[in-house]
Amino acid sequence: MGPRAGHGVSTDDDLATFAGTGGAASVRVAAYLREQILRGHLAPGERIRQEEVAERLGASRLPVREALRMLEAEGLTEHEPHKGARVPRLSRHEVEVVYKMRERLEPLALLESLPLLDDDAHARLADVQRRIEDNDDLDRFLELDREFHLGTYSGCHIDPLNAMVTRLWNSTQHYRRAFVTLGGRDRMWVVNSEHRLILDAVVRRDGADAERFLRGHIRRTRIELGHHPAVFGEEG
Repeated sequence: MGPRAGHGVSTDDDLATFAGTGGAASVRVAAYLREQILRGHLAPGERIRQEEVAERLGASRLPVREALRMLEAEGLTEHEPHKGARVPRLSRHEVEVVYKMRERLEPLALLESLPLLDDDAHARLADVQRRIEDNDDLDRFLELDREFHLGTYSGCHIDPLNAMVTRLWNSTQHYRRAFVTLGGRDRMWVVNSEHRLILDAVVRRDGADAERFLRGHIRRTRIELGHHPAVFGEEG
């Protein structure tokens, strides 16, 4: 997985990438921390110490604070009074509720998106799925899986819905990682089969099938995670 970054630890490549990124300092800090969280280098419950991040990235405290506010809006960090920022830790029940929200909101985003996805978009989605099927790396799978699903919603122009879908994806990233790890390579055929069903419905612009297949895809993850309380630090 790479080094943990809860205490400002990062690779030289990470810092080189950060240093070469343009734009406002707060945007660059947010991009760096976002990647650390989504890649699992910052775990749920882990604190993000502003002074250590600022020192590590050669930034002042002000852009770090602004970056943390940006990430909080995205569901990637939370602020605790008198304690500072940390990566949110969800209980098993909270994850179950978030997944139920995803089961309702993401099919809606897909239905909004479906009529506006053209042949080029269909080809891009098919290419992403081919790369998923050819891939053996966990982190790369999570990136491609995110690209596939958010790509199917890319025709949706309802900004509040898009923002909520992205926030829910961010808040469940750690648990998606755990789900894939639990299933291992032997269970990837199920994921790929479900993706293919969703993709086929998208290409056919069959909203009923697309909605049904997507809801079942998300529901299966929710149910499987519920069978593994250790993922949440809980006893069975």
